[in-house]
Amino acid sequence: MAGYLILFYVDEAAYAADAPADLLAAHQKFQAAHGDVLRGGGQLAPSATATTLRGGGRSPDYAAGDDAEVTDGPFVETKEALGGYYLIDAPDLDAALAVAREVPVVFGGVEVRPVVYP
Repeated sequence: MAGYLILFYVDEAAYAADAPADLLAAHQKFQAAHGDVLRGGGQLAPSATATTLRGGGRSPDYAAGDDAEVTDGPFVETKEALGGYYLIDAPDLDAALAVAREVPVVFGGVEVRPVVYP
């Protein structure tokens, strides 16, 4: 099995103005249907709550370190922001895409990326 991260993006303004009341129930149904492959996941707070570290990375272990610039807000300004994720195990990309097609998403889209294990 390989790991895949399913990232779902959302237009935060549209979501805030008109989020479906049954969206949480739809995610719970998705989780119940795919519990055998789910390894984690969650909804993220709005991007306005993000704190970003830039720079740094010059230490021998490549950590941002104390010299990193810390700013309030997301890494980049975009129309759609990362709204949440699911970490799954799947035998291949086709199987991961089959799961991703069932993620309940409104006002956005879904991205599937393989996880590279050390």
